[in-house]
Amino acid sequence: MKNVSSLLVFLLLFTFCVQGQSTSDKLKKDQARLERKIADTKSLLNKSKTNTKTSLSELKVIENQIIYRERLLKNYDNQIRSAELTIEKKGQEIKDLHALIETLKLQYKKLLLYSYKHRNKYGKMMSIVSSDSYYEAIKRKKYLDRITEIQQKQFLVIKQNQALIKEEIKAIESEKAYKKVIVTEKSKERAAIQQDKIEQEKVYLKFKSQEQDLVAQLKAEEKRKTILRNKISAAIQREIAEAEARRKRAEEARRKNEPKTASEAKAPNFALTKESLRLSASFEGNKGKLPWPVDKGSITEKFGKNPHPTLKNVFTNNRGIDISTPKNAQVRAVFDGEVTSILNIPGAGKVVILKHGNYRTVYSNLKDVYIEKGDNVGTKKVIGSLLSVDKQNMSLVHFELHKVTGSAVTCLNPTLWVSH
Repeated sequence: MKNVSSLLVFLLLFTFCVQGQSTSDKLKKDQARLERKIADTKSLLNKSKTNTKTSLSELKVIENQIIYRERLLKNYDNQIRSAELTIEKKGQEIKDLHALIETLKLQYKKLLLYSYKHRNKYGKMMSIVSSDSYYEAIKRKKYLDRITEIQQKQFLVIKQNQALIKEEIKAIESEKAYKKVIVTEKSKERAAIQQDKIEQEKVYLKFKSQEQDLVAQLKAEEKRKTILRNKISAAIQREIAEAEARRKRAEEARRKNEPKTASEAKAPNFALTKESLRLSASFEGNKGKLPWPVDKGSITEKFGKNPHPTLKNVFTNNRGIDISTPKNAQVRAVFDGEVTSILNIPGAGKVVILKHGNYRTVYSNLKDVYIEKGDNVGTKKVIGSLLSVDKQNMSLVHFELHKVTGSAVTCLNPTLWVSH
């Protein structure tokens, strides 16, 4: 029973260690991700300070930085609470092991007393040779050896686990102390958050005083978005029509040159080739893991309906996402694909559309394009560089994701597909 008890204690300890480590690892990964995002927003804001003109994108970047900092502080609080809980539970486990050791010591004490009271000059040997038969003597010897072995193993396992737990608690207490130091240092970031909010309010009030200009600017922006949307839709539909026309010509040529079998007559026609189907499946398999279209930046307008940062009850509708990034940053393909369209749109710069099977990715607001229609590009292949925004030290890439089913085109939320 004591062997079973010690085994159960060990298994419970192991399970708890694994679960605790998993939680700690997840928190640390979240911490690293948030710190990267804060570094990106800091970099953007530091560069934008060199200009006297403030943009709405800067206001949104400030808002993102505040959000990331608050999440980071919460993350550190969670890590400290997790460490404290782990220490508390491990402390109880050590107490349980101490109690088990005391029980085993008592058993040894009783065993020693029994051996002393029944001692004789032959000791164990007398117990063995007094057996009724040779086989019984062998059994007695194995029994006595086994008892000694079990007791020694019990003490060894308990001591090893007790030492392990003490080391783990020492490590966790050290980590806890480290986290407390970090949180103390992050209190400086709390002050920075307040400073960001003050700056945010200043920029907000500045734009509030320019509402008429903002309304006019918004109308012009919506007009450009409409032109962009129509051009992209027309380009994708044109590409679909051209692909269908090529398929029909190829099918007609095949019919003229080859006799039609009964099975071919019943077989359905597919617009997508096997290679396109394979690429579509590969693209879908990477949902949530695609790289960003730029190396770093901050999403300043999300997919779908977005409230205007300063105008009340005013919303914009985004068919993709807008990412603010360093001035003239390079744009890269998020997956292997074929360049199917390169458009030049006033107010939106150049637009590149890549085909990934029955998926399309769209990259807008490019100044220069380094590829040509028909080129095949790989994941993270640089396809162009961005225009600057309102003479700021900042650029903005507009990124869209579409799925083509037959002649129907569905606009998808890119944030569900890319990872950052």
